[in-house]
Amino acid sequence: MYQLILFDVDGVLLSEKRCFDSTTLSVWEMLYSDQALGLQGESFVSSPREKEIERIRKLVLDDDGILSWLKAQGMNSNWDMVSLLFGYQLQRLLYLLHQKQPSFVEEILNRPLNRRALMRIGEMVRKTRIQFQPDFPGIIQALRSQKGELDLSECLDRLAREWSGIETESFSHGKSLWQLGREIYQEWYLGAEQFEKVEKKKALYREKAGFLDQEIPLAEPSAIKEMLSGLSRHGISLGIGTGRPDVETEVPLVALDLYPSFDPNRIVTASDVQRAEEVYPEQAPLGKPRPFTYIKGFLGRQVSDAKCVAARLPVPEGEKILIVGDSVADLLAAQEMGCDFAATLTGPSGAEARSKFEELHADYILDNVTDLLALIDSILAKESDSKEVNGEKKGSKKLVKRREKIEKDSTG
Repeated sequence: MYQLILFDVDGVLLSEKRCFDSTTLSVWEMLYSDQALGLQGESFVSSPREKEIERIRKLVLDDDGILSWLKAQGMNSNWDMVSLLFGYQLQRLLYLLHQKQPSFVEEILNRPLNRRALMRIGEMVRKTRIQFQPDFPGIIQALRSQKGELDLSECLDRLAREWSGIETESFSHGKSLWQLGREIYQEWYLGAEQFEKVEKKKALYREKAGFLDQEIPLAEPSAIKEMLSGLSRHGISLGIGTGRPDVETEVPLVALDLYPSFDPNRIVTASDVQRAEEVYPEQAPLGKPRPFTYIKGFLGRQVSDAKCVAARLPVPEGEKILIVGDSVADLLAAQEMGCDFAATLTGPSGAEARSKFEELHADYILDNVTDLLALIDSILAKESDSKEVNGEKKGSKKLVKRREKIEKDSTG
C-alpha cells in the first residue's frame, strides 16, 4: 500500500488556463513591447481584456496545438515555455538580420540577451527595414528537424549555430533571455503589486493586475478536500511537487482551504528547483521531467539539495510512493524514480491524453483527481481480501498437517 502520495498542482488540482495565458502574454510582450523587440504589425497593452487574451493565446499557441505538442515532449515549466516560444521567433529574426548585418548579430550572440539587447535588435530591424512576421506554428517542424535526441533546452542554440556558425548558449535554460522571460511571466501572473513583494524588484508595467486571485479549481474544493482527508485517514502522507513557485502554490491553495491537507515538509515548488539550480548550475535544468522535485518531496524539504541531486535511482521502496500528475513530464519523473503514477485527464489535452498515458504505461488513469480516494479504497480492499485468503490457506495447511499427525499417531 502507498505510504506517500505526491500531487502535481496544475492540471490536477487547479486549471492551467491562467498559467498559459501568462505564458502567451509574456511572449507577446517580448515581441511587441517598446521595452523589448517592439516589432511592428501588432499592438501591445499591459492590461488586455479577456477577448484580447484569448486572441493572443490562440495565435501564440496555434489554437493550443503547440501546447499539446510541447506537453507530449515532457515540457512542464511555463518559464521554459516562454523562453522556447519567444526564443524561436528571435533566432528566426536574427537569421534575417545576419544576412544584412552579420557583425551586429555576432556581437549580440556573444553577449547576454537581456532587455537592452532586445531593444537594440528591434532598433536594427527598423533601421534595416526587415519585414518580419512571427511563425508560431513553425516551431514544431523546426524542433522536429533536429537530429538526434530532442532536447528542447538546447535546440535553439543548435539552430542558431547552424546558420550563424557561432558557438552560443544565449537561448539556454537559465541564461539572460530565460531570466528575462521568467521575470516578465512573473509580472503577468502575480500582477505588479505582488510581483514587487515577491521578486523585490520594481514592476515595469504597474497596470498589470495579475491572475493569482483568478485560479480555477478542477473540482469542487470541498470534494477535493474530502478526498485528501480520506487519504490521510488511511495513514498516507500527502505532498506536492509542482512547477509553480512558492507564492503561486500557497496563495490559491490556502484560499481554497486545501493547503493544510499537505505535509509542509513535502511541499516542493519551482522555487526549490531554482534555488538548487543556482547552487548546482551544472545540473540545470532540474525541473520536470527530471525527478528532483519529487525526490525532494519524498526525502523531505529538510534534506539538502546535494542529497536530492545525488539520490540513487530508482529510490528505495519506490513502490510505496504514488505520483499524481497530468503530464508526460510527471510520468517520466515517476518512472525514473521507480514509483507508480496516476494520470489525471484534466490537463490541457483532456480525455485525448488517455491514449498517450496508456502508450507510456501509466499505472492508473483517472478522469478527475477526486476519483483517487475510490482507487485507494479498492486497492486496500483487494489487499485485505488477499490477506484473508492467504490466512485461510495457511490455516488449512496447518489443519491438514495436524490431522495427518493425529492419524499417524493413532495407527502407530
